[in-house]
Amino acid sequence: MAFSSSVSCSRITGEATNGAPSNGTVRWEAISVVTSGEFGTTGGESVCIQCVNRKQLTFAKAEKDIAKVLKAPNGVPYRFRIVAQCKISATLRDRIKKHVKSLGVQESDTWSGPEFEEFLRKDAESLLKRFVEGQPFPDAPEDLRKLAESTRPSNDDEMLAAFAKVLDRPAFYTPIHQESNLGDFKQAITDTIQALGTGIWKARDGHVIDRIPSRHQLKSDALRTKIQAVEKALSRLRAKYDEMIRSGVLRRCACDNPTCSVYFFNPYEAAHELERLRHEVLITFREAYPSFRPPSW
Repeated sequence: MAFSSSVSCSRITGEATNGAPSNGTVRWEAISVVTSGEFGTTGGESVCIQCVNRKQLTFAKAEKDIAKVLKAPNGVPYRFRIVAQCKISATLRDRIKKHVKSLGVQESDTWSGPEFEEFLRKDAESLLKRFVEGQPFPDAPEDLRKLAESTRPSNDDEMLAAFAKVLDRPAFYTPIHQESNLGDFKQAITDTIQALGTGIWKARDGHVIDRIPSRHQLKSDALRTKIQAVEKALSRLRAKYDEMIRSGVLRRCACDNPTCSVYFFNPYEAAHELERLRHEVLITFREAYPSFRPPSW
């Protein structure tokens, strides 16, 4: 929820949101995120955020929730924040803030739904694309941190430079016969398609490297068409890989070792077709970004 430098953002669980837990205790769970002073926070704070999905926020509701937070075994947060769906009067805001601070919480604030949207548009507009347009959003705290820290390119040339970084990986220059794991090779192709299409750039092991623009955000219609052609070329490469697996042209080693990463081509020359399609991917990208120079083996 908060996005500024090393803030421990939190949520209430247990009775506060889901009914009383079996042991009768309530916790607010820490979620590590990264912020830089936006949304009224400063570095080093612990923030407990209570989202109130009600048509009307009452003082009784706020009073009940903060009481549960203060009884939690993981301590008292520095800031208690309510984000409500409804509009909130100045009188109710002042009453909640005075009550919360009287209980030893250093800071307290209350946001209405429209205010929350304003904060998002000002400091984290990319979140609206996830909330409203359904763009994928990472779940892991470390991936959220990387997303918040990422610097968003501001023009088409910077966006193309970001795409070039995605293609600068061993899967696009290691000779196919020397690829250590062709299963990982396919995953790298899939991750690259996802990065161009959604802006989520992942490593082979699945962790998020960075959040970059998607091809849809390019301002030039011509460039959008060219990067879409790159995505299609990647899809053809992946489809050929799958076809080779199905037909037996490309097959796994038949040994008993479940972790064995060896693959065989039959005929041996079939690997050249994957090399050709991969080269088409890089050539197509260079048509959009001529300064791109893929590493050579």
